[in-house]
Amino acid sequence: MSSLPRVLAAALLLGAPLPAVAGDAARGERVFQYCYSCHSVQPGETNLQGPNLAGILGRPIAAQEGFDYSPAMQAFAAREEVWSQELLDRFIAAPEEVVPRTSMDWRGLDDASERADLIAYLRAASP
Repeated sequence: MSSLPRVLAAALLLGAPLPAVAGDAARGERVFQYCYSCHSVQPGETNLQGPNLAGILGRPIAAQEGFDYSPAMQAFAAREEVWSQELLDRFIAAPEEVVPRTSMDWRGLDDASERADLIAYLRAASP
């Protein structure tokens, strides 16, 4: 057995998180169509329902100037501080579970590979 399957098997047995999937930015651009009606990745575009996602990885949570974040998201930001890849993956999978009472009206994205692709796109589309 090569080392990668051993690491994955050990992680599953011990309940450890699995290594992040790299993702494909080109496929992620298509996945972003789920988000497009409320979010943008164009720097400076702020006239949508949701905050701009340009540069979201590593950015402080709920910090876009001029955006009216929900109290739930503001409280979450006080606890978590910045959007890591892992945290963003969890939020995209189940927004209401990660931020109860979030104002984001979306059930989440179940497919882990689609989430990885979306995160790769967000990373690539960032300035």
